[in-house]
Amino acid sequence: MPTYDLIVKNADIVTASDRYRGDIGINDGKISVIAASLDASQAQQVIDANGRMVTPGGVDAHCHLDQPSTDGSQSADDFISGTRSAACGGTTTVIPFAMQFKGQSLQDAVADYHQRAAGKACIDYAFHLIITDANPATIAELPALVSQGYTSFKIYMTYETLKLSDLHILEVLDTARQLGAIAMIHAENDDCISWLTQRLKKQGKTAPRYHALAHSPIGEREATHRAISLAELVDVPILLVHVSSRAAIEQIYWARGQGMNIFSETCPQYLFLTAEDLGIDDSFHGAKCICSPPPRDSDSQNAVWDALANGTFTIFSSDHCPFNNDATGKKLHGENASFDLVPNGIAGLETRLPLLMSEGVLQQRISAQRFVDLTATAPAKLYGLYPQKGTIAPGSDADLVIWDTHIRQVISNEMLHSNADHTAYEGKEVQAWPAITLSHGIAVWRDQQFLGEQGNGRFIARAVPFPSAG
Repeated sequence: MPTYDLIVKNADIVTASDRYRGDIGINDGKISVIAASLDASQAQQVIDANGRMVTPGGVDAHCHLDQPSTDGSQSADDFISGTRSAACGGTTTVIPFAMQFKGQSLQDAVADYHQRAAGKACIDYAFHLIITDANPATIAELPALVSQGYTSFKIYMTYETLKLSDLHILEVLDTARQLGAIAMIHAENDDCISWLTQRLKKQGKTAPRYHALAHSPIGEREATHRAISLAELVDVPILLVHVSSRAAIEQIYWARGQGMNIFSETCPQYLFLTAEDLGIDDSFHGAKCICSPPPRDSDSQNAVWDALANGTFTIFSSDHCPFNNDATGKKLHGENASFDLVPNGIAGLETRLPLLMSEGVLQQRISAQRFVDLTATAPAKLYGLYPQKGTIAPGSDADLVIWDTHIRQVISNEMLHSNADHTAYEGKEVQAWPAITLSHGIAVWRDQQFLGEQGNGRFIARAVPFPSAG
């Protein structure tokens, strides 16, 4: 009788803290042992890593799948295509958002999202809550929801149908503190955006490239400082999502220097795109890269790389929010709609890890251990999934990525597995891609083929990240 279901042999094992050679024994979907050498005859199946890097499966803690909208636009990806795309890019756990519409209960929003996900995901998933209506009834729902494993709340400081006032933000932050949960904050000054948008439109400047001007780094800086100040007042940790600019990074660096428990996230678009990708003329093509905050300039790109390397950023997420370039998505309001009417978001679930491995690790901007921390370990810890997810250790889920780091792969939308009809990274060459992705010890991606099965993904109820709070 074999001792192991699977042995991964000759692995260059990388965790957030270590890197060493060894074999990984897997049983019942979990890692049972790590040793210098395991007897291959004791396994039902053997995968020879041949000295290649083996990292924990990625945890993408910021993605939008089949999320209902307030403007009638439709996400390109549901839980089938989105989790398929994630698996093919080395991500084995996703945390999308259950969004509350104003006037809706959070429990109803969660129930709707479970219905959207049921029987569809091919990898594991959890849910954040988006709070858009922080009335007393909503606040009263949070203790029960946190106890059910929904331990993170997203708050918007912009978007008319989503934003909360500072007073309501304080109420949510205070509740998060009492419950040990964490609030994620989209920090942009909504009035700054509105004022700049009105001025640009009066001048006839409505092309996609003007989105970058309307969403000024100054507005991001102010909102970042304000979010930090509100968290300081309540004395609660927060996570600032999709940070894009040097101006905002400097606010986070200052706050952490003061001893404040401020976490932060950035995304691939702020490393690999700039405002020029929204267009250098008035064509509509740049709408494909409209997201908020928008990509900035090369100086902010450098600041983002530095912040990834020096620990200012806690996690690296995709903010996958795909809209097709048609009447359901980017062209919802017409072929030449004003930039402020274009649905915000780009696809990134599948390309997140290959881009960072290629341009971060292989170009020696960050270490392999830092890569693992940013993409798997830190998000698992921050969102109550660790050590089930985010590491390679006995007892952890056998979610692993075996890397091919000696390739020349030009990214094209045709090679990707999202339902999106374009990728912002078309033509970008990378030198790394997952050779094999394992979810619970089963290959979901191998030999350039998706092998996962719809419905195999499991919902995970998460622990609170700050259990001593309150």
